[in-house]
Amino acid sequence: MKVTQDQFRAALLDSAQPVPTGLLDANDGPAGARFNVYRNNVAVSLTEAMHQAFPVITKLLGTQNMDGLAGIFLRQHPPTSPLMMHYGESFPDFLNGMQQLSHLGYLADVARLELALRRSYHAADSAPIAPEQMAIDPEALMASTLEFAPAMEVVRSDWPIASIWTFNTQDGSPKPQAVAEDVVITRVEFDPEPHILPPGGADWILALKAGKSIGEAHEIAEGLSPGFDLGATLALLLQGGAIISLTTKG
Repeated sequence: MKVTQDQFRAALLDSAQPVPTGLLDANDGPAGARFNVYRNNVAVSLTEAMHQAFPVITKLLGTQNMDGLAGIFLRQHPPTSPLMMHYGESFPDFLNGMQQLSHLGYLADVARLELALRRSYHAADSAPIAPEQMAIDPEALMASTLEFAPAMEVVRSDWPIASIWTFNTQDGSPKPQAVAEDVVITRVEFDPEPHILPPGGADWILALKAGKSIGEAHEIAEGLSPGFDLGATLALLLQGGAIISLTTKG
């Protein structure tokens, strides 16, 4: 009996499945033992990939619990790309759907932050503008548009995700407070870093990414968060090398 790719894949990713009938080893004998070794190696490799991709989630849940989740995740969300940097993209939604973890509402958003940090790490390099390029006539500046570095990421949450991440990765960090946090990730050289945005900061950045001018984005952010601190948000982006071009009208 010929083994189909679907049968082989289903058995490979689920240890509860029997070895496909008709699968032979290099000596034309039943591939049972060899297949089980191969299947175990695949599961171990993908479990380790999840630990590396989500170190804070692993620390919050414990290694044993993460191992169990990784096995369930593997069966429900098998890899769709040969590039391991993409494995785990649906993990936040998976965590949201785990009823037994519903009391840890922040988990999915922390996973989203860890995914964004990974995307930032693998993003293309870019050259930031010099801060003095922003020193133009205020009216012209507000009419200008910005382009951001591929490594910049914005993650919004009702939970203190940046504080949770910092508390679990940096010794001596303060205990997270129960507040919502919007986060911008910047990458000056090789290591991306999360920064908590002031109220309205995420709205301003997302409006700019949608093609709005600095002034138009400011009006949007100010309308949603009166007192929006444009200077603090700009400083975070400039210090993080997140702005790569300024386009003026005319």
